[in-house]
Amino acid sequence: MQFIDLQAQRARIETEINTAIQGVVESGRYVMGPEVFELEKQLGAYSEASHVISCANGTEAIALPLMAWELKPRQAVFCPSFTFVATAQVVPWLGAVPVFIDIDPVTYNMCPKSLEAAIEAIKADGQLTPSVVIAVDLFGQPANYPEIAAIARKHDLKLIADTAQGFGCTLDGKHPLHWADVATTSFFPAKPLGCYGDGGAVLTNDAALGELVESLRVYGKVTPTDAAERNFNHDPKYLSLRVGMNSRLDTIQAAVLLEKLKIFDDENDKRQTVAERYADGLKDHVLSVPKVIEGGRSVWAQYVIEHENRDGLQAHLQAAGIPSAVYYPVPIHMQDFAEHFPTAPAGLPVTEAKSKTVIALPMHPYLDEESQTRVIDAVRGFNG
Repeated sequence: MQFIDLQAQRARIETEINTAIQGVVESGRYVMGPEVFELEKQLGAYSEASHVISCANGTEAIALPLMAWELKPRQAVFCPSFTFVATAQVVPWLGAVPVFIDIDPVTYNMCPKSLEAAIEAIKADGQLTPSVVIAVDLFGQPANYPEIAAIARKHDLKLIADTAQGFGCTLDGKHPLHWADVATTSFFPAKPLGCYGDGGAVLTNDAALGELVESLRVYGKVTPTDAAERNFNHDPKYLSLRVGMNSRLDTIQAAVLLEKLKIFDDENDKRQTVAERYADGLKDHVLSVPKVIEGGRSVWAQYVIEHENRDGLQAHLQAAGIPSAVYYPVPIHMQDFAEHFPTAPAGLPVTEAKSKTVIALPMHPYLDEESQTRVIDAVRGFNG
């Protein structure tokens, strides 16, 4: 049994994937080939984003808008601690300071009350300037964007929707970008929409920001606006006007993603079916099964339950040949690199409690009923 069965997906579209990859190989356009721009176009149509800038990975997708906004030392960026470290690690890159926020005990996403308290505390302290909020669509479901966005607007802060685990999720039929200045995502292979390597994207409806991010992903290259405002006496191809990075998505990865995007909605429907079977089989036998925010639709990047003896359950599943994973046993604010950064004034009690009880079960569109029943029976049969 696989935790995430990427080979089952590959078998479904093997011919299409092989043809797409071979097409790139034969074209010789391995970097920024036409498939990259076609993917950006289709991602924009899918998520209602007027500007999509693909990049090398999901971490740099978060860093690029922060660079575009010229994030500086002593500026505060508010983010959850109960997520992968990438969300927070990009902030010190730019000399700024992450401020860690507690989570909602039901959805595991950023708690608006904790966020507002942290912003007020940072303002009162006066040593840092509140600047950006990064909300995370953890485990595939949308954060509480109506409340988070209202808080961000109230305090004049930028809002990033980190949809690395949740690309395709919606709230009241709207994608996270409806509320955020920027949405970012990752195409890491294990994501619901994943490539065969690494990749990411920045999505925005701000034309000026999109143009600037596009420049920054290629060493701060000249933009159309730059060219219109200045007279260059030579081809500006090798001219950098700002400090950027090399964060281009490989053409082969774009070709793979184009094929996977064709079956993305169908796979999300299948994940929903798997999630419903889990909930029916486990809801009375564990501390909790996932609950999606009202009006929300998850893409089920993970299926996470809670158990009072999480470690014992994981050992029991391992003995039965059933894979599992723990996200995240050590919250970011408790890790060495981050323990000196500030947290919300009431601390992060929910984050710390959940880190001791959560465990993720096998989840993917191709998990058949027989295999899933085996997982459910194993969890229900654990008496530790």
